[in-house]
Amino acid sequence: MKFHEAANFLYDLRRFGPRPGIESTADLLSHLDDPHDGLACVQIAGSNGKGSTARMVESILREAGLTVGLFTSPHLEDLRERIRVDGRKIQTSAVAEFADEIAPYVREKGADGVSPTFFEATTAMALWQFDRRDVDVAVLEVGIGGKLDATSVVDPIASAVTTVTLEHTDVLGDTIAEIARDKAHVAPADAPLVTGAEGEALDAVREIAGDVLTVGTEGDVVPSYGGRRNHTESAVSVAGPGWSVDARVPTVGAYQADNAGIAAALARQVTERLGGEPVAEERIERGLRQAHWPGRFEVLEREPLTVLDGAHNPGACEKLAGALAEFDYDDLHVVFGAMHDKDHGEMAAALPTPDRVVACEPDLDRSEDAAVLAEVFERAGAAEVVAGGSVEGAVADALDAADEGDCVLVTGSLFTVAEARTRWSRLQFPHRVRDIDDARSTLDGAHVPDAEIERTAADGVHRVLTTRVRTRQARRLEAAMLDVGGDCALSGVSEQDDAVVDVALLGTLAEFEALVEQLDERGEGLGTIADELRETLALDGDAAAPERDTDAKADSATSSREYPWADGTAVMGILNVTPDSFHDGGEYDAVEDAVARAEKMVEEGADIVDVGGESTRPGAEPVPVEEEKERVVPVVERIADLDAMVSVDTRRAEVGRAALEAGADILNDVSGLEDPEMRFVAAEYDAPLVVMHSVNAPVDPDADVEYDDVVTDVIDQLRERVLLAEKAGLDREQIVVDPGLGFAKSATEAFELLGRIDEFDAFGCPVLVGHSHKSMYAHTGQDAGERGPPTVAGTALAADRGADIVRVHDVAENVAAVNVAAASSASCRD
Repeated sequence: MKFHEAANFLYDLRRFGPRPGIESTADLLSHLDDPHDGLACVQIAGSNGKGSTARMVESILREAGLTVGLFTSPHLEDLRERIRVDGRKIQTSAVAEFADEIAPYVREKGADGVSPTFFEATTAMALWQFDRRDVDVAVLEVGIGGKLDATSVVDPIASAVTTVTLEHTDVLGDTIAEIARDKAHVAPADAPLVTGAEGEALDAVREIAGDVLTVGTEGDVVPSYGGRRNHTESAVSVAGPGWSVDARVPTVGAYQADNAGIAAALARQVTERLGGEPVAEERIERGLRQAHWPGRFEVLEREPLTVLDGAHNPGACEKLAGALAEFDYDDLHVVFGAMHDKDHGEMAAALPTPDRVVACEPDLDRSEDAAVLAEVFERAGAAEVVAGGSVEGAVADALDAADEGDCVLVTGSLFTVAEARTRWSRLQFPHRVRDIDDARSTLDGAHVPDAEIERTAADGVHRVLTTRVRTRQARRLEAAMLDVGGDCALSGVSEQDDAVVDVALLGTLAEFEALVEQLDERGEGLGTIADELRETLALDGDAAAPERDTDAKADSATSSREYPWADGTAVMGILNVTPDSFHDGGEYDAVEDAVARAEKMVEEGADIVDVGGESTRPGAEPVPVEEEKERVVPVVERIADLDAMVSVDTRRAEVGRAALEAGADILNDVSGLEDPEMRFVAAEYDAPLVVMHSVNAPVDPDADVEYDDVVTDVIDQLRERVLLAEKAGLDREQIVVDPGLGFAKSATEAFELLGRIDEFDAFGCPVLVGHSHKSMYAHTGQDAGERGPPTVAGTALAADRGADIVRVHDVAENVAAVNVAAASSASCRD
């Protein structure tokens, strides 16, 4: 199967409703040769907080140096989000392989009337993938209850029950005690069950689990909440027997302290069960701060304060109200969409009384009618209520109505949040299509069925743009594009009404201009897509935009900052003040030599001088923070007044802060924000931040990373990193994306990234290419010491493809290459 066929095959299993019991999952795993046997698993059950807690446990264990699988539900956009190894989604090729493996079995069971359900199949796929990737531990979020959940096919080494409230009473029981007993069956055989349950729920948990480790104000582990520390983080403390941590978590709300306490206790238990020492306290603190969980009290903008939270029951809405109370704002605008089986009245009552509500309907058959929700909020006392339609349209309405000092809250369901979040996360990819083969490749990458590829490929030899939208939006987009004379091809996953699918739009600029006008008129949330198309293709100008509009990104910013990449490709000269860098280690580790080298690079035309005090070559030994500062800061102080910007190449926020204080202008983070403080330091100093795609920092030369399509996968993995930097307070003109050529990529993959570097324009951020003298050029026959000429050739190609910055050792030669590329496109550098 191809991916779209595999996804449809799995989605089609949703026609079989939830089925209590583990027998079906066990039978399916037996067909797969029991991949869960011998797998160290952690189960996390609970009524609220289990997803956030699972993410925290995974993050802590990764900080402890383990390879960790994570299985959660539901997903926001892509079913692959449910299954991750070390943060990376399962590959599309793996999903297809799994579907091929189980298809005959599913058909056989279907004939007997006992086909696996969607959740059972994805649970099996997670365990199958974790076994293939040889994870050290797998963290599993329980679906419903515990005793009869599909995840309970495993024998966990550690488990938790977060909280217990009345939920799924038709399956779990009518009382708190019955539900607690069901959940408590996740308890491991020979370790205490970690739980935040209280009162009668705790008593019931003890009946089943026996030995428990309690987390709470009167528990064995005591969490405490220190309040909001900035607009996206809060402080928590956790004290256990003989250990304690003081940490920040990347969200707000007192309940997050309880989740952190459970996660910390559970992670310590896991590493002990694996034969090691309990996780070190500093690793717990770092892991908690890195546990980002989209859609859970996620602050995406500050003016107006814009919060997305997937609260979907009264208890969660009550906790949301408590978190929101930590912020000062004027009017409250609520965008609310929920499923029809929820207690809407109690949810509305639990929230602060809004000044204005826009009720909406997520693109699902289970969604409650917007008019019904509007009536609920009118009864709850909202000052103004509007019954809207699509989620995206409702969000646009609320943001338009809100003043800078107001708050816009999007809530009611994770499905509502998922659709709303696309306003900030959706990317549109302009593709370089030179011939029909390029068009076919682009359409195949969007999971378009073969027959549709053959129908539309010839139409793609002009402008092709791909994006991801909800299925029903995709069909409306297709109809509009056909109306204006263009063409449109949809991913085969579009058979599913509630999926997020790839869409390929093919047409001339004139057809795209006509398309955006139609989308504006049609409403239904399509106006936001129209705005994105205008920005991506530089529409509405006086003339058709050139292949690369070098001013587009700078003009989109709200500030008056001036950066050298705004006028064309800037050259960043590499200044390694290290003894062990791969190309020039030891040449400039004396301050005077480094200063002389920087002056020479600026004289040769460098726009930026990038100072690095720790080698990033594979296998290099990490440098202590103080030593790195001692290498970098004196050099930065001496060259800060040169006629070029100064960048510091570091993965540590403490070094970055010291360098900025010494006069540096830019932070170049080779770890992709591994240090959670880095983005806040950049925002505090209003400094541009380079965010590189990196799998490990320091670089692990033995890292084995599988990509379906290296460009698509790197963009997907950078997407959340860019959002993190943006949420910290940086504008997109200040966030520089670096695909990380040579970092956990083969030579072939590095050249693929270089050749398709223009696709990174989808971020609306400056793009940096770091290719200088790298081992990728061995692929073209150049050994170390012979890679200057191919680097220059790579620079010319990168500049022609729209790179905003090239990072190189040999400045003069590469400045010349940039100038040649600029001249060839009739846009010479100043």
